[in-house]
Amino acid sequence: MARISRREFVKNALFAGTAIAASPMIFVPKAGAAWEKKSIVHPNVNNLRVVGITDPKMVHGVQPVTSWAVQEKMVVKERVWENMDKLACGLAGTRSPEDAWRAVFIKPPGKSWAHTVVAIKTNNIALQHTRSAVLSKVCHVFTDLLGVQGTNIHIFDGVHGGSMARNTPFSGLPEGVRIEDQWGGINTPVPVPAPWGDGRRTTKCLRHLAEGKVDILVNIALCKGHSDTYGGFTMTMKNHMGTFSPMYVHQDEALEYLLAVNMTPQVLGPMDAKTGRVNHPLQQLCIVDALWASEGGPGGNPRSQPNFLAMGVLSPVVDYVLATRFRKEKMGWDINLEATRRMLTEFGYQPSDLPGGGQIIEV
Repeated sequence: MARISRREFVKNALFAGTAIAASPMIFVPKAGAAWEKKSIVHPNVNNLRVVGITDPKMVHGVQPVTSWAVQEKMVVKERVWENMDKLACGLAGTRSPEDAWRAVFIKPPGKSWAHTVVAIKTNNIALQHTRSAVLSKVCHVFTDLLGVQGTNIHIFDGVHGGSMARNTPFSGLPEGVRIEDQWGGINTPVPVPAPWGDGRRTTKCLRHLAEGKVDILVNIALCKGHSDTYGGFTMTMKNHMGTFSPMYVHQDEALEYLLAVNMTPQVLGPMDAKTGRVNHPLQQLCIVDALWASEGGPGGNPRSQPNFLAMGVLSPVVDYVLATRFRKEKMGWDINLEATRRMLTEFGYQPSDLPGGGQIIEV
């Protein structure tokens, strides 16, 4: 074998170093233990409880097929805020809205409320978007009650939020709240647990969540139809296809991917590397805004006006209960029951585990 001179060795080493500097490696955090099924995520609220309210007085008049701009004029903000207080009380089991919100939202350890960073994932695809009254109430709870700085609240959709600030100009937000559009996009690799790819694959996630720069995540979803592959609807779990790359939800193992990303620390919160139990909840509230809703979707204007809002803290439970009790039972819309049931079973639950066998707790 030919010998390499010291001069050639140094030259090659310098060349290699330059190449590495020009093309840095991407380091993916190593996955710890998978989330322990049925373990508590939110310590202050029954993880299996889903509360809802139907109130026609939240909207002036009846106009099921209409644009977001018209909906904004029809919504009665004061009534929505009052009902969201009722939902928070029903969820936390308190009489006082202030006590309820303080139970739902938990300050991160070692931080003051003033320095807490909040991310709100909203669904901004196509023509249906959450109403300003719903979004602004959550923001005002953080700023007016808890003391979070408005500039630390970020509203985003990492895929479809590119023109959100311009085309969906949410009103009534506290001063400083940032409508971030795509918030830099989805560009940072994270490991994904089973059932997708046997827990050996990675996907890309919004950088701020992937790097642990968010303290509280709020999921404000809509109630629309979608592919039969993942139940025939899009609500809180599917809403995170604007937090993680949506590419794999359109391929084989689409449902497995949807389930798996909702088990990651980037949704549930930082976990003990050995036990898989959540140390501190990240996604602390899931809201479904169904003031208007649709059987089909995800595109087009809504086709129904249910005047309905719902809340819970564990996304798969929220989606299962609302799919079976609201979409199928109340609205009469078809769902893929097998896929919907997996939203419970993959997280370790059965319908019999839920309060009232999976009833919506009306407040």
